[in-house]
Amino acid sequence: MCAGEPFATGAGAVAGRGGAHRSARRSVRIANEAWEALFRAQGRLLHAFEADDIWQQVSLSEYDVLYTLAKEPNGLSMGELNASVMLTQPTLSRLIERLVGRGLVGRERMPHDSRRVCVTLTAEGNRVQRMVGRRHARLVADRLTAALSDAELEQLRDLAARLARSAAEDGEA
Repeated sequence: MCAGEPFATGAGAVAGRGGAHRSARRSVRIANEAWEALFRAQGRLLHAFEADDIWQQVSLSEYDVLYTLAKEPNGLSMGELNASVMLTQPTLSRLIERLVGRGLVGRERMPHDSRRVCVTLTAEGNRVQRMVGRRHARLVADRLTAALSDAELEQLRDLAARLARSAAEDGEA
């Protein structure tokens, strides 16, 4: 950092203050360091995955939608799909339009609510998702197992899932 460290560190960082303050300050520092490490790791891995040559048929964002729909054989409403992928609603709508045009997803009105649209994976979309998915899974495994043991990967999976559940619960409040 050009202007120095963002948080005071070391034994004398909170000299003269009580242990509770020191503990709270340490928790804030550790939480922010963990967030930054998680954010940077995700960003660097995402760039590495995007640079791979497996994305000839679909982009990473398109694959994310196909993958999400592959887990839901009955399809998802646009709202449900939007909650499951990291795209804005307008971007997702344009992406779905492109995928419909390429025959990878289907779109139809929901029978119980004609205002809502259900998006489903077509047979071709399923084929593309599986083909790209196999290559992507190998790439993810290669990258992650090069840095982490199986036990560490299990711990990372469990911690990330707990964070995702907590964030989802906070969003519902």
